[in-house]
Amino acid sequence: MSPYVLFVVNPAAGRGRVGQMLERLERLIHQQASGLKVEVAVTQRPGHATELAQQAPPQSRVVAVGGDGTVHEVVRGLVGSDKVLGVVPIGSGNDFARMVGLHRLGLEGAVEAALRAPAQPVDLGLVNQQPYGASLGIGFDAAVARKALEAPTFLRGMPRYLYSLFGVLRELELPHLELYQDDHLVYQGPSLLVALMNAPTYGGGIPIVPQAVPTDGRLSVAVAGRFSRLGVVGILPRLLTGRHVHHPRLRFFQGEAFLVRFDRPVPAHTDGELIPPSSEYRVRVLPKGLAVAGFAG
Repeated sequence: MSPYVLFVVNPAAGRGRVGQMLERLERLIHQQASGLKVEVAVTQRPGHATELAQQAPPQSRVVAVGGDGTVHEVVRGLVGSDKVLGVVPIGSGNDFARMVGLHRLGLEGAVEAALRAPAQPVDLGLVNQQPYGASLGIGFDAAVARKALEAPTFLRGMPRYLYSLFGVLRELELPHLELYQDDHLVYQGPSLLVALMNAPTYGGGIPIVPQAVPTDGRLSVAVAGRFSRLGVVGILPRLLTGRHVHHPRLRFFQGEAFLVRFDRPVPAHTDGELIPPSSEYRVRVLPKGLAVAGFAG
């Protein structure tokens, strides 16, 4: 049992829902924390969760209260330490929580697990030396996420996604990809997207690589090759239900290290958070890189 538990609460998560729940959350945490030293810290700006996680004392638990973006920031502050990650998933995606089975617990169950459940290790990904927990997406999906930042503010949810999707489709021009696995060239050609996954899902439950396992010491990779605009629209329903895996223009790989090289800078996201576009991404797995409270393995 950890002598100190820090809850890092992102009030903007879940499209502001966490901020609206803040008093209820604090009350629930203190009700369940009997016998433990607990602190609740509310993030004030991007990157603040990473700072708070870094400042937490050794051997403590740091609990991300929010979505995948909050988890991502906390993970960046915990890598290389003896601290344990807890997750109370109240975001719009929650793919990390889905990966470790915490999305099924409900609010009270997730708080209890964060406080007292045993911790087990999971793998992490590293892209250009920066850690990520569940997913790295490069190409089309990241371009859609970037386009969404430019969408009219009155658009929410699916209308915002469709606006962004068709905006990217209008400009679609596939980059040329060279993918190396452990220094061996395994794919060369046009590419719609590359997903290098620790989790089976991203984007709020899309099973992009259903066979991914976060404890096998490997990353699971999906490469979508040459797709036309019509082809992209056609595969989306199959992708949402996991029926895309036998498509002839999709390739799947598993390994410990990958080099993703394009002929021009291509946008990317880690755990749903946009990172600067690059023409080269060096990606590897960090086996058992993080201990997670409540993960049954």
